[in-house]
Amino acid sequence: MLEKLARERASRAPRLNVRLACCDSEVHEAQKLRYRVFADELGARIDTRHPGVDNDIYDAYCDHLIVRDEDNARIVGTYRILNPGAARRVGGYYSENEFDITRLQYLRGNLVEVGRSCIDADYRSGAVIGLLWSGLVEYMLKGRYEYLMGCASIGMADGGHAAATIYRDLDAHQAPLEYRASPRLPLPLDKLDNGAPANLPPLIKGYLRAGAWVCGEPAWDPDFNTADLLLLLPMSRIEARYARHFVEKRL
Repeated sequence: MLEKLARERASRAPRLNVRLACCDSEVHEAQKLRYRVFADELGARIDTRHPGVDNDIYDAYCDHLIVRDEDNARIVGTYRILNPGAARRVGGYYSENEFDITRLQYLRGNLVEVGRSCIDADYRSGAVIGLLWSGLVEYMLKGRYEYLMGCASIGMADGGHAAATIYRDLDAHQAPLEYRASPRLPLPLDKLDNGAPANLPPLIKGYLRAGAWVCGEPAWDPDFNTADLLLLLPMSRIEARYARHFVEKRL
């Protein structure tokens, strides 16, 4: 009976595939997913010329990683990726709008930035998150890039208390001083402490489990109403077993 139930569940599971978007229409669909999640669901203020579409000047320079439900022909998860060459062409990394990353200057030749990570509300499971991670690891290994950087967001519906608590709980994951960055609009940590516990968002948990460092205090993003942590993951810190776990899912 249990085996029959397991087979039935497997047969109902969507066929998911992760890869880079290969045409403008797929990028556009990923941007629409981003708008639904960030603007419609989370209330972000997104300045866009195209209603229902989240895009900015960085999108044209990025590779767009997508998870696609093949059975329903829809994109259900996405990440955008800015590699070092593209960052030079666009004039810098998106994170530089929020952080002074002067101390990371010497990494630029091997530094990949990821951002705009989101998953359709109907697909927020370990399967989609795992596929996005497998795609990122494969991208890094194929390009022989050494550092992965990204802003991980914490919602501020409570005014920022949870974000401040989470940051204080991450002392063990702080980057060495030579990898620290300074927020351009710091979260006022000294004014945020309501004593309540806070749950670590799954995205940040995944980064830290892989070996990422927190590069200093969070920045406040007023448009998205989030506290953003700059995270840096040297590929040398990822255990071979961990990287192999994700890459083998793609083989």
